[in-house]
Amino acid sequence: MSVERAVHPVSIVMIEDDEGHARLIERNIRRAGVNNEIVPFQNGTSALEYLFGPDGSGLASARRHLLILLDLNLPDMTGLDILEKVKANPHTRRSPVVVLTTTDDSQEIQRCYDLGANVYITKPVNYDGFANAIRQLGLFFSVMEVPENP
Repeated sequence: MSVERAVHPVSIVMIEDDEGHARLIERNIRRAGVNNEIVPFQNGTSALEYLFGPDGSGLASARRHLLILLDLNLPDMTGLDILEKVKANPHTRRSPVVVLTTTDDSQEIQRCYDLGANVYITKPVNYDGFANAIRQLGLFFSVMEVPENP
């Protein structure tokens, strides 16, 4: 007896204020063979408007299958603020969140995991190291499944 599971397209919500990093992330995700839609945002305000919809309830994301790629250092708010709001909302809390940032402070990493981050990746300072981290991220995306939100 086989169990078939519905396959839902997953959109990657990329919240990254540095355009160069955003292009590098997308290029390496594509190189890893991941062709999912990428919805880019350069600040937290517009990302939260997309995630929670015009009424702010989060119902807009109830039927979306999202994976959130989150930078912690944004111009208008911190990634921690976004992570906390995403994980507190019943319509977005099951969406996996990958934190990708330059900060390697152990307390901040622990805070991200305490708030519900699924993966924390530190951006290396040099280009080759950063590109390698993003390639690994692309491979991670190519093998993972995203749970449905209620």
